[in-house]
Amino acid sequence: MAVLAVGCARRPAAPVAQPRYMLGEAYQLGGLWSYPREDFALVETGLAVVATDSRAGRRTSNGEVHDPAILSAAHRTLQMPAVLAVTNLETGLQIEVRVNDRGPAQPGRVVALSRRAAELIGLRPGGTAQVRIEVVGEASRALAAGLPSQEVQELAISAAPLGSVERETLAPPPGATQASRLREARQLPGAGRAGGATAASTSATPPLRLPERVTRVAARPGLLWVDLATFSRRDMANRQAARLAGLRARVEVLGGGGRGAQPSYRVRLGPFNSVAEADRALEGTLRAGVSEARIRVE
Repeated sequence: MAVLAVGCARRPAAPVAQPRYMLGEAYQLGGLWSYPREDFALVETGLAVVATDSRAGRRTSNGEVHDPAILSAAHRTLQMPAVLAVTNLETGLQIEVRVNDRGPAQPGRVVALSRRAAELIGLRPGGTAQVRIEVVGEASRALAAGLPSQEVQELAISAAPLGSVERETLAPPPGATQASRLREARQLPGAGRAGGATAASTSATPPLRLPERVTRVAARPGLLWVDLATFSRRDMANRQAARLAGLRARVEVLGGGGRGAQPSYRVRLGPFNSVAEADRALEGTLRAGVSEARIRVE
C-alpha cells in the first residue's frame, strides 16, 4: 500500500492548456520551408490527411493540449488558433476545426486533421481526401482579439517634460473610442475606418472544444493539379515552364478581359487522375528547386 501511494504521488500532473495567439518564425518541415502569415480570408483546395501523432496530452505549437478526440487541425502557415471550415469534396461533409498546430509534414498535403475531425468527414487514417478549406473570418478574428500574444510588443514611449505648460483633460468627442490592439489582424473588416468595430465587441471567443456540427453540401470531387507559381508577366511564366519542360509544365492565362484589368499567368502541371501521379509530379518540381509548388484540386 505504501509503495502504491508513493507511485501515485509521483504521477505527473496533466498539462494545462495555455492557448495563445501566434504566428511564429519561418521553419523547415518535411524538407520545405514555411513562412507563417496572418490570413483571415484564406481559401484553398488540396489533400487532407489524418494527423500522424495521435498522442493525447502533448503541447501543440500555440500552447494548447492535443486531444485527438476534439476537432483540431494543423496547417503550415495560418495564424494560430484559427477556425477553419473543412469540406470533403468527395463526400460533401463539412465541419469546423480549430487550427492549433503546424503541419502536415508531407509535402503536397494542405491540412492534417485530428482523428475525430477526420472521422466526421469520412477520412481514414493513412488515406487522403480532396478538401476545400476556408478560414471562418469572424470566429478567427475573435480568437485573435481574445487571447494573449507574446508576439505583440508594446512600444516604450517617453513623454516630453511638461515644464510650465498648462494642460487640461478634455472629454472625448462624441463617438470616439479608446484605441486598443492596433494590429489589423485583430479587427473586423473596416476596423480603423469610420464605423469600424473590433471583433471582441461583436463576437464571443470560440471555445477550445468546438461543437461537432456536420453539414452536408454538394460533393464536388475534381482533378489534381500541381501549381508552381503565378506571374504578372508572360515571359517570366514561360521561362519557368521551359525549365520544367520534361514535366510538361503549361502556362495558363488568368483574369484580364477588359476595363484595364491585367492578366496573370499561372504555371502548372496536370491534370492527374490519382494522388500517386500528383505526388510524383510534385516531387519532380521540388527536386527542380520550385519549393512553392502545391497540389490543388479543380
